[in-house]
Amino acid sequence: MLETSARLLRLLSLLQTPRDWTGTELAERLGVSGRTVRTDVERLRGLGYPVLATRGATGGYRLGAGAALPPLLLDDEEAVAVTVGLRTATSGAIAGIEEASLRALAKLEQVLPSRLRRRVNTLQTYTVPVPRDDPGPSVDPSILTTLSAVCRDRERLRFDYHDHAGAATVRTVEPYRLVNWGRRWYLLAWDVEGDDWRTFRVDRIRPRTPTGPRFAPRDLPDDDVAAYVSRRVSAAAWRYRARVTVHAPAEVVADRISPAVGTVEIVDERTCVLHTGADTVETLGVYLGLLDADFDVTGPPELRTHLRRLAERYARATG
Repeated sequence: MLETSARLLRLLSLLQTPRDWTGTELAERLGVSGRTVRTDVERLRGLGYPVLATRGATGGYRLGAGAALPPLLLDDEEAVAVTVGLRTATSGAIAGIEEASLRALAKLEQVLPSRLRRRVNTLQTYTVPVPRDDPGPSVDPSILTTLSAVCRDRERLRFDYHDHAGAATVRTVEPYRLVNWGRRWYLLAWDVEGDDWRTFRVDRIRPRTPTGPRFAPRDLPDDDVAAYVSRRVSAAAWRYRARVTVHAPAEVVADRISPAVGTVEIVDERTCVLHTGADTVETLGVYLGLLDADFDVTGPPELRTHLRRLAERYARATG
């Protein structure tokens, strides 16, 4: 039989898993009686752990949310995963969490067993990140929590929104999902005034308070929300957008262009149309160079000018 302190830690570890445990299951796991389980549950409650209990045939115990965050028990794999995640978060796309991530990381690494610290340090020592060529915008974490809350509570939201040109508008939406795409975050919402689904860059959103009334949920525009947002973003979220006729099969072009770059439309067996966009025409020029196929560009004028400049530069380089 486990000593009381060890048994409490084991009980706490079991209760921190996302499920309900019956008293019988806990007693079997711990090798004690049901009465001892009830006594240990009361001990945990006395230490500040909010252990919830439900009665009935399907009742049981689980750890609920309390007024303060109690100590968490992590197994080896969880501890390594959290440590690596915190190190990554110190240079992530969400502004304002770097310092908090460093504090949490320092606390965790201080108590890591030497065998786990060695695993984490080895991973960091022999992993070399490539600097991102698309630094992307940072997002205020308070805005993320506000948006996730109104999605959960199905409350209308009014916010100031700045488009790629900096023009400001006030939008009223029914928010449904947050989508994380690389270093960018997007809000999928029903635009009340536009009477259609819209995708908004979170870094361009400034919520207004208080939030609006609750709304009846609609069917989402696609079962695969991530794929839907990627198509919309590829087509419309950039400062410069282009419709390019490519003289190559659609499946070949789709293999060379990721959904983040654009969407491909079939014309015939040997021709397709690439709908693409970027914040700069220089980036669009790179995308088109990756096609390794002939193509026709009708616009925008800035892109045509840039491609002519590139053609002259390349001609001089090989002349």
